Amino acid sequence: MAEPEQILRAASELLGATFGRLTGRRVLVTSGPTQEPIDPVRYISNHSSGKQGHAIAAAFARLGAETILVTGPTAEPDPTGVTMVRIKSAQDMLNACRSTLPVDVAICAAAVSDWRPEAPSEQKIKKRPGVAAPELRLTPTPDILAELSQPGARRPGLVIGFALETENLVQNAAAKLKAKGCYWIVANAVTQESQVFGSSDNTVALVTAAGAELWPRISKHEIGRRLATLVADRLAAAPMAETAAKAR
Repeated sequence: MAEPEQILRAASELLGATFGRLTGRRVLVTSGPTQEPIDPVRYISNHSSGKQGHAIAAAFARLGAETILVTGPTAEPDPTGVTMVRIKSAQDMLNACRSTLPVDVAICAAAVSDWRPEAPSEQKIKKRPGVAAPELRLTPTPDILAELSQPGARRPGLVIGFALETENLVQNAAAKLKAKGCYWIVANAVTQESQVFGSSDNTVALVTAAGAELWPRISKHEIGRRLATLVADRLAAAPMAETAAKAR
């Protein structure tokens, strides 16, 4: 028999899909890491488990939104009622996000690699005795959050980004909010004590143009629920066309 928490979550998802506040809305969520190939057997990546992005997608589906989850490689189970799109590289993720547009809301929770090898080898790079390690030249990956935030007819009405910071959490997230042109940033600190990667809970700050709201340490499912509720409240307070127009 399934655990009571799993039963409750499944029941909530079924009820939310029927009576949800976001029925008729289309939501894009990104999740997990990306993998940037060095050669056919090696890649650059990070420690993202995808737990937070998957929890956010599940929360939006429970509120009745048509939810598309674009995810890098992860061991997380597929959320109920969500359309899954699996990718590997940052360019793959950008292409998948573009293909989902238009959407009402885009939430970029994925931990996208910032760089990729400039010229991946077509063959495995061999480690040979007495031969120096190969030079690995890197080039930036596409900035998915910035691209989705670009003004224009296909810009989502609400674009929400995530920030992983090792210092100056709120200040760096506020700078990212301004630089990317998105609506909100959900920021979490990466420290040895926080154990963000792979954990089932997290401590975040919701950073907006008006300031920052620090949330206590709660489960990633609760963070997803709170974020989905805030988005539903925002969409109820202002017509989507008006929200999108302000972003242009």
